[in-house]
Amino acid sequence: MSGGGLVETNIQMADGIRLAVNLYLPPSETGPQPCIVEALPYRKDDLTSSYGDDYTRLRDEHGYAVCRVDLRGTGSSGGDATDEYPEQEQRDLAEVFRWLADQEWCDGNIGMYGTSYSGFNSLQMACERPPELKAVIAIYATDDRYTDDVHYRGGILRFLDLVDYCHYMTPMNALPPVPAVWGQGWREEWHRRIEATEPWLLVWMREQRDSAYWRHGSVRPDYSRIQCPVMIVAGWADGYRNNSFRALAALREAGVPHRLLAGPWAHASTSSALPGPRIDLMPEMAAWWDRFLRGRDNGVDCGPTSEPPSPAITCFVRSSTRPEPDLDESEGEWVREDWPSPRVERRELQLTPKPPLPVRASTGTAAWIDCAGHLPYGLSQDQRYDDAASVCWEWPAGDIVLLGQPRVRLRVSADAPVAFCSVKLCDAFPDGTSALVSRGALNVTHRDGHRDPQPLTPGEQYDVEVELDACAYRFAAGQRMRLSLAGVDWPNTAAPPSPVSLSVHGGVLSLPHWSGPSPYSAPSLASGGESGEDAAGVTWSLRRDVLRRVTECVVDHGSTYDVPHDGVATEHYSGIVSVDERTLEQHAEAEAAFELRWPECTVRSVARLDLRATADWYGVDIDLVVSEGDQAMGHRRWSERIPRDLA
Repeated sequence: MSGGGLVETNIQMADGIRLAVNLYLPPSETGPQPCIVEALPYRKDDLTSSYGDDYTRLRDEHGYAVCRVDLRGTGSSGGDATDEYPEQEQRDLAEVFRWLADQEWCDGNIGMYGTSYSGFNSLQMACERPPELKAVIAIYATDDRYTDDVHYRGGILRFLDLVDYCHYMTPMNALPPVPAVWGQGWREEWHRRIEATEPWLLVWMREQRDSAYWRHGSVRPDYSRIQCPVMIVAGWADGYRNNSFRALAALREAGVPHRLLAGPWAHASTSSALPGPRIDLMPEMAAWWDRFLRGRDNGVDCGPTSEPPSPAITCFVRSSTRPEPDLDESEGEWVREDWPSPRVERRELQLTPKPPLPVRASTGTAAWIDCAGHLPYGLSQDQRYDDAASVCWEWPAGDIVLLGQPRVRLRVSADAPVAFCSVKLCDAFPDGTSALVSRGALNVTHRDGHRDPQPLTPGEQYDVEVELDACAYRFAAGQRMRLSLAGVDWPNTAAPPSPVSLSVHGGVLSLPHWSGPSPYSAPSLASGGESGEDAAGVTWSLRRDVLRRVTECVVDHGSTYDVPHDGVATEHYSGIVSVDERTLEQHAEAEAAFELRWPECTVRSVARLDLRATADWYGVDIDLVVSEGDQAMGHRRWSERIPRDLA
């Protein structure tokens, strides 16, 4: 296979399954080059075909070969998509690396990168240590699938995510391979895929405790498995930012080259995300690949082995900015710093006892999702309304700069066997506006760990620790720092199974105080573009039925766009989550629909979710309808009642 241009081909696995790949190859006259891999389940030839701009830039501007892979059972690859990050996926990717390294246009050096899912599996493959893999870049990716993914947070079910990723993977996995890519027999493969598909959501809801299931695919706690250089890209408005300071500290201890680039961004491209300032990430990635795939001495080495020493962190330190759900740009400054930093020390503030706080089930709607991304999953709003339903502590904050993860140690009691703690650190303005800085949550039955939760004895006092999200934040002069505590953070996470009051008998707020200044000059980063967010056609609303005492959060959004092979794709998502303020019963309804139109056919996959949470169980009903034109091609139904496990 000679180099040059875009090549669509298949790579056969040891068991005969073929994975569809797109190869972006430099001109053959440049000779063999390193190859960079991204592997996703999100269909390379339609639903995420827009990602191709990055691959062509890596090829055309920086001379790299790029391989984009449809994971097993997704897009135009054969086999079954049994779950996210199954063991088979790691075996497949190791085979892909070997195949790529053997091609005449590849020099044998493989890099792997990606955002979210493909950042996760980049770290997973680094743990597997295939000899061809020389470096990875993980963008918005977690090191802990249980506590820092879209499934659970501190042992509490993430509720709003039920109507987003956790649901839409069901209809996506039931779409057919692209006819022009698969060729003859694509309908037969589609029929087989429809019958084989199972909702990943059901597995995740059964696994309510941390276990071997969640440890598979998690780097934490055994970072020593990674030996190749790792660059992490994080966003302070993203849900996966905790894989930043702790991962860097572990990699430094292991002597592995590492770097963290952290900006103010949500779960979207650094060049278009809210909030800014936005940057062009490509030059930073290319420099990392040049150093570790081509061996160029370009000064990006970080850690104890670099000579001369280079700082491990390039990060944006946010400063006091009034919150908006679609904030365009945050105040702040870029800094470079060592990690661990000798200029960070713990500062502790005492928390006085507070009287019992009955849970108001809808507390949290002002910061309704932990992993902001594209609208309607926007940014946190003014927290003063949720603060009013919480117990709070305040301090003058004008001299405080945070760099790291705050922690709260509490002594608490409750009047029910299951209680949750939601802790938020806020920046309070003189006029009362409250901006979210960092947050954390804990199911108190998980106080001694997430593997073996134990019910609470009503009235008994327990010592707990809640770790808040990683942050870099400077409080402006005249501001006050506010810590608020509530018994729920809804709809970001589920409400407790039944009404409960929580009492705080004292505690300590431990802050990672950065004294600064950094001995390093500010970084020079290429500017990004304008925000890619458009509120047209997007619904994000809160509804309160005063007499029924029910609060609802509503989303509706979608888009239509051209895709390769003369196709057109349409996506549409809608969802409602609700909670009863009196009983704490909850309900989630969602519909996710995909339509793909090619010259050969028009196909559609629609799934509807109905989930009810009572005091004792989750009732999950999923209905999947798949069609070609006006003809139904498959109809699958799943119905399951899953006991709530102290959750």
